[in-house]
Amino acid sequence: MAKSSDPGNVPGAPAGPTEIVVRVIGKDSKFIGTSMGGMRITLRDAHTGELLATGITVGGTGDTERIMQPQGGRRARLADDTAARFTATLDLDEPRLIEAEAYGPLAQLQAAHRVLSTQWVVPGRSLAGGDGWVLELPGFVVDVLAPPAHVRLPSGTREIELQANVTMMCGCPIEPGGLWDAERYEVKALLKRDGAAIGGIDLAYAGETSRFAARLPLAAPGVYEALVYAYDPANGNTGLDSTTFILPAEPPG
Repeated sequence: MAKSSDPGNVPGAPAGPTEIVVRVIGKDSKFIGTSMGGMRITLRDAHTGELLATGITVGGTGDTERIMQPQGGRRARLADDTAARFTATLDLDEPRLIEAEAYGPLAQLQAAHRVLSTQWVVPGRSLAGGDGWVLELPGFVVDVLAPPAHVRLPSGTREIELQANVTMMCGCPIEPGGLWDAERYEVKALLKRDGAAIGGIDLAYAGETSRFAARLPLAAPGVYEALVYAYDPANGNTGLDSTTFILPAEPPG
């Protein structure tokens, strides 16, 4: 681990304890904190790989108006005191190039991503001011609700309902006319039967916040896979989840 040094009374000598605050913000959304299981933060020396600190972001998603303001300028502060963060105090004896890794959201591992950033840190010079060290996490949280994975359907089934819950990475809701407008996003299932692609189907907003659905016709028996993705054409943000289900052949006769 990094160690501290005693600068004594020497002017300009390095000070040891150095506070680092790391926050993770979802792409086009808010901070990722306790409501989504938090983000696992790992701080390492970028040159040696030495583990310096690790922990989980704790707190809320932050102030919506402050974060999503249409104009604030590049120096506008996004985080308030409620915004989720991870705080570490490192004892450094020299400047370090530190790598911050964020992984999560931990409560939705099917949607989890890993992002990395590096920054020079000087002993005694905090990275806690303003928003702290902010990492942006791309993606949507897509959670296929129906059909459940590996379910075996009754033989002769001709269609099923495909349902998915889709939120921003911070857990923020998607709905028509909302701040995260359902009409902006493409939600679609890519389909396979017995490993071969058989096309796709659009999922539409299903009348409940963050819920999307489609009626899926089944033309033949087999093992089906549905890969459901959400995509924002305005910025390329993408997330996905998948499920499988089995349609057995009808018995002869």
